[in-house]
Amino acid sequence: MTVSAAARKRQSAPQAAALLAWYDRHRRRLPWRAGPGERPDPYRVWLSEIMLQQTTVKAVGPYYARFLERFPTVEALARADRDDVLRLWAGLGYYARARNLHDCARVVAERHGGRFPDTEDGLAQLPGVGAYTASAVAAIAFDRQTCPVDGNVERVVTRLYAIEDELPAAKPLVRSLASALAPAQRAGDFAQAMMDLGATICTPKKPACSLCPWNDACAAHRRGDAETFPRKAEKAQGALRRGAAFVATRADGAVLVRTRPDKGLLGGMTEVPTSEWTRDFVLDDALDHAPLQAAWRKLPGVVTHVFTHFPLELAVYAATVPAEAAAPRGLRFVARDEVAAEAFPNVMRKVLVHAGIDQKPHQKPRRKP
Repeated sequence: MTVSAAARKRQSAPQAAALLAWYDRHRRRLPWRAGPGERPDPYRVWLSEIMLQQTTVKAVGPYYARFLERFPTVEALARADRDDVLRLWAGLGYYARARNLHDCARVVAERHGGRFPDTEDGLAQLPGVGAYTASAVAAIAFDRQTCPVDGNVERVVTRLYAIEDELPAAKPLVRSLASALAPAQRAGDFAQAMMDLGATICTPKKPACSLCPWNDACAAHRRGDAETFPRKAEKAQGALRRGAAFVATRADGAVLVRTRPDKGLLGGMTEVPTSEWTRDFVLDDALDHAPLQAAWRKLPGVVTHVFTHFPLELAVYAATVPAEAAAPRGLRFVARDEVAAEAFPNVMRKVLVHAGIDQKPHQKPRRKP
């Protein structure tokens, strides 16, 4: 581990009180965040933390509102049909989170009487709740003395101590230093203050160091190279995969789809039939993977999408089949006005757009008064 010893000797220790005073004046207003003097709702805290993994606050806002309206309590979410949960989640990505969200709600409702465990260890036993989420919910919902480390907090801590080690190898050190900063009182506010500091002041580019309540305690600020932290090892991008997607439309407008297996990438989501996605996909053999006999035509261009571990290119083929056509085994036709409600992941919505399929909810015309 490499925290500059000289820098640590020169800097003053970061004081929780200074950060909390700043937070009291500048805290962000977020739909899942309890106001000053309000008791946090563990369900809302947990729901927001699951949604915010690998996703921005701006992107999560509308999804969070829709989820809370549809499932106002953990018991309501536990009773929901899995497909309904996936439909509401569609577009947020990392779909295993949605499945784990539903599983966790059921465990809390059935084994814990609808109450979330109030300790970090207890929370970590729930489905889909990792170390970060357990720490975040324990601190924010139950004021436990712990400091969750997300990307914002990671950036704050690596700059405070000028940590030279590259991420992800430096993560244990960052967690240890962050944990040492957490106060015994107002631990939940402190955790959220750390997140807000990273999101609004200690930003990746052009941090507003002059406005930071901890600038006197920050080694990177003293050195004048805050923007260079955290140090990050280069990510190795996976090899490009290719495949073919088949958009079959019945004469009545219905679209042929299937549901992916629960396990694996995009588990439980809806998709149009596709070939396997491989590095050595042969375009000339694409029609061997077509789901049914039809006059398939290849559409110009390709659909591109980047997953966490690999980029993808899909050639798109379209065909129109008779209105009386039956769906092959394992597939189904979805009426055109129900397409928008299906749990299509973003890559599949791109395919539908490429094929000219309207995905806007259809509304019945209003009757004239």
